[in-house]
Amino acid sequence: MSAETSAAPAGQFSRRRAQFRAWRGTRPFWAGLFVMIAGLPIAYFPYAHLQVGHLTLAMATTAGAGSLIIGVLLVVLGFSLWFQKHVRTFAGIAAILLGLVSIPVSNLGGFLIGFLFSLVGGAMAVAWAPGVPPAEEPAEQDTTGTGDAPAGADPDTAILKPVVDEPNDLSGTSPANNGANGRHSAG
Repeated sequence: MSAETSAAPAGQFSRRRAQFRAWRGTRPFWAGLFVMIAGLPIAYFPYAHLQVGHLTLAMATTAGAGSLIIGVLLVVLGFSLWFQKHVRTFAGIAAILLGLVSIPVSNLGGFLIGFLFSLVGGAMAVAWAPGVPPAEEPAEQDTTGTGDAPAGADPDTAILKPVVDEPNDLSGTSPANNGANGRHSAG
């Protein structure tokens, strides 16, 4: 391709991918994904049965229901990070705490897989901050006048002058100014 070649019109796939990237950039997407992935091994391993030849190994523990609850909560927290980004701090701290609770409850936190994913995802959620949109650059003003003041501006107004014959109390609580006897009036 050369510099003169015009770009091909964006197809449906390219447009959807760009929309997804824009959506993903406005929320803690990767934190939510890690927290959701953490819930899967924590909920799955206590109910898994491993087949080794004719031997069946059951991983079931007495806390299987607790493991299932922790796993489902982590998946729900991951979705909430995606679709309700304002709860990111709560969801991140809750994911970290659920990951820590999963160590004694769910086979060492899903054999440390779910535990590590929940810690990393929760930390990413707490650390995420929304981006600042780029500020528009101000338009250039015509400064053809004399000195530093724009044309047509009164250079005398650039300096603040003290106001004479008015009290300097700007708090609004002076009884002499508003008769409120030192209290704010709510109306």
